[in-house]
Amino acid sequence: MIKHRLFWPVVALVALLLGNRIVTPGFFSVEVKSGHLYGSLIDILLFGAPLILIALGMVTVIATGGIDLSVGATVAISGALACYIISDQANQGSVGGVLFAVALALVLSLALGLWNGMLVAWLGIQPIIATLILMVAGRGVAQLITSGKIITVNSPPYKLIGGGYWLGLPFAIIVVVVVAAITAVLVRRTALGLLIEAVGGNAEASRLVGIRSRSLIIMAYMFCALCSGIAGLMISSNIAAADGNNAGLWMELDAILAVVIGGTSLIGGRFSLAGTIIGALIIQTISTTIYTAGVPSYRVLVFKAVVVALVCLIQSPAFRAKVFRRRHKRPPPQPKAEVPASDSGDLEVSA
Repeated sequence: MIKHRLFWPVVALVALLLGNRIVTPGFFSVEVKSGHLYGSLIDILLFGAPLILIALGMVTVIATGGIDLSVGATVAISGALACYIISDQANQGSVGGVLFAVALALVLSLALGLWNGMLVAWLGIQPIIATLILMVAGRGVAQLITSGKIITVNSPPYKLIGGGYWLGLPFAIIVVVVVAAITAVLVRRTALGLLIEAVGGNAEASRLVGIRSRSLIIMAYMFCALCSGIAGLMISSNIAAADGNNAGLWMELDAILAVVIGGTSLIGGRFSLAGTIIGALIIQTISTTIYTAGVPSYRVLVFKAVVVALVCLIQSPAFRAKVFRRRHKRPPPQPKAEVPASDSGDLEVSA
């Protein structure tokens, strides 16, 4: 059981939750107010929903042997475009206007993913360079959409995406469950997951045996951008505003870290959706712990880095082998028995 890839991520998550329970006695309590669920655990799921979505997209890209540094910029562009359209007074309370804004933002996100995929699959640009282009330029695009300002919206239909409730649960959590379920069915109940892992293992060999590796790589980047676009809608909806400069800032690093904590290798190949979700929850729990403990804002990044480093070290088999293994004392070497030299004079040679 210890050798299972999800064992140590689950242990780390449980340890963080129990630590919060010690610091905050009512940490595990969940209350029902006005038909809605409230509590610290619900908050972790709610505020961790965007990161879970981005990490789900990121793990498919990493499984192909790539990486996407532009997810934070995609988050900013998606939220900025949706809020820009909804900011029109005619669309503030219009369901049709909100649906149009959401659809347009997601279509643009898919186009951004297609751009990244084309650079990587067709032009052969290294993934870290190809996505770095959009990471830098995407912030500028988001700033152009918002004219360098923070666009605020007051739209109840749009508020539902990131801050609303449905069936007693935050709507964002329901969206994450649906996306995760669809993703799991596609990559674990069909051959798609196996093909993605084959491309990540060796893209050229996969192409030679008939797998359309380029199409799969483009598809992975488009899915990652789509998940980032949905996350951007959640974030801007939750705060009822679009900030092209700060929305999704450094979320690409958290998403990559969630994938690694979940047990997926950065070199591609086999990947774990469940581990990625657990990794995202670990990062969000760390953030919740930081704010609950009252850590000053200027120390947040250092504190978070220390905790994440400890979690990664605990998961490392090499680190555990060096720290926790039992060192058996070797018995002292035994002296070798001396072999008497043979006396050639005792030998008789017959003619």
